[in-house]
Order: sequence, then structure tokens, then C-alpha cells
Amino acid sequence: MTQRETEAKLAELDRLLNDPETRMDPHRVWSLLAELSDKPTPRPTPPAPALRAPRP
Repeated sequence: MTQRETEAKLAELDRLLNDPETRMDPHRVWSLLAELSDKPTPRPTPPAPALRAPRP
């Protein structure tokens, strides 16, 4: 799934959950959540070790 597709699905999910003018569709909400959860999340890179000055 591309970044653009992910953003579109998140926008639709946000609209379904938060827009009072939009009729709630539980099946669509669960479908979107399932599709989004299948998307692999990038692993965060571990922080670089702190460099310490040698003790005198």
C-alpha cells in the first residue's frame, strides 16, 4: 500500500468516526482498520550510541 493510499484510508476512517454528517458504517470502519493493520510499519532505527570523551 502506498503512502497516498494509506493517507486516503486514514482520512476516510477519520471522516466515518468523527464527522457527524456522515452515517456510521461499522463494516467499512472494520474493513479500513483491517487494511491498515496489514500494512507493515517501518521499524524505527535505534538511537546512535552517545559518544563520551575519555576520562583523564
